[in-house]
Amino acid sequence: MASMAASARPILGLALALSIMAVVPSVRAEIRQMEVRSDSRSIIPFDDFGFTRRGGLELNVSGISFSGSADLALSQLGFFLCTPDAWLLVLRQIRDLDITCALQSDHVRIVYEFDRLDPPPNPSGVPVARSTSFGVVNLTDQPGHFTLLFANCLPNLRVSMSVRSAMFNLPEPSRRAFLSAGAAPLPFIYSLLFFAYAALVIAWAAVLFRRRAALFRIHYFMLAVVVLKALNLLCEAEDKSYIERTGSAHGWDVLFYIFSFLKGISLFTLIVLIGTGWSFLKPYLQDREKRVLMAIIPLQVVANIAQVAIDESGRYSSDWITWKQVFLLVDVVCCCAVLFPIVWSIKNLREAARTNGKAAVNLMKLTLFRQYYIVVICYIYFTRVGAYALSNFISYRYLWTSVVAGELATLAFYVFTGYKFRPAAHNPYLTIDDDEEDAAAEALKLDDDAFEL
Repeated sequence: MASMAASARPILGLALALSIMAVVPSVRAEIRQMEVRSDSRSIIPFDDFGFTRRGGLELNVSGISFSGSADLALSQLGFFLCTPDAWLLVLRQIRDLDITCALQSDHVRIVYEFDRLDPPPNPSGVPVARSTSFGVVNLTDQPGHFTLLFANCLPNLRVSMSVRSAMFNLPEPSRRAFLSAGAAPLPFIYSLLFFAYAALVIAWAAVLFRRRAALFRIHYFMLAVVVLKALNLLCEAEDKSYIERTGSAHGWDVLFYIFSFLKGISLFTLIVLIGTGWSFLKPYLQDREKRVLMAIIPLQVVANIAQVAIDESGRYSSDWITWKQVFLLVDVVCCCAVLFPIVWSIKNLREAARTNGKAAVNLMKLTLFRQYYIVVICYIYFTRVGAYALSNFISYRYLWTSVVAGELATLAFYVFTGYKFRPAAHNPYLTIDDDEEDAAAEALKLDDDAFEL
């Protein structure tokens, strides 16, 4: 039974790491610093990276200490690189008892085994202390998506250490590129998207200037949303470019998080305002609509705090999964919250339209927003689920395509919103002729179900 438990322990550790790797695609990589404190896990994942034709890993570990086991067979401890496909082969070897430790598998790439910490024999007989730190550079010409892991195959042994890892590609012999293969095109892609949104800002500003007579306050708010999105993309492009060159964001991530926060709040607010007809149909919001807006703002604060923790701590830190769950929960709540005011407004006007001709006109205006309501749902679903699912089915080299898909969907949503709600004297979303008011009320009485969502 003891042998079975010992063999099951590394299997469970490897399975856990494999499950994390399977559901979390890698789109960002940089120099990582992690602290391990009294950790007894058999497998500790640190970082993953997509190598191109030539690349490498620079690993620096300090403050190494052990506790909880008297028998230190240091050859059972060490760092290694492994691809997702190799995980399955390693698991099979351990399950079949061909090996007892992942470091023994011929399917992994050994980076450093801890038996090298022991000093060489001293001819003088004076004892020499074991080293507590090391640094190693491991180059590879094998392309693939590799994960850096630490194996601890000694039961009940707790390990403490500080780990600094830098994984990189070598497009030139003397230049390191710290972005993974799947993220390498992102600086260029974000730059193109910035210019696309900059053009959108100019085009929208020109529309507002030419149609000043038909402007509403919400049109200026829409301009502000597009400006914030463009600035967000500009900071993201420079952030990724700086990481590619140096391995760290060096302040650009702060600007990115600021504009990301402002963009998120403004976009959700815009959807609520358009969906309730504010400025188009009425100059005010009802109390419950105001409460939705007041709930979205603190939720967006929490979501952005979670996003910062996710990006800065690394996907394999102890709190990463917790922050990821918080972010997903808050994001889902925000996405659902922006839909309620649309439903409320249509329902209220639908009830009032039975006896009020003017309300019937307003109802016809709001039911025209049904198309927008459906588009909002499709946009939310695709950017939150579709793009994520895409990243799980494509090669590590093309993970940037999931980012492109999500950003193109967002751009299409912005263009659709601007086109449908542009300032125009005869826009069906904004006006209905007075002659149609009686016909609208009569139509509602004859077919009350015509305006169901």
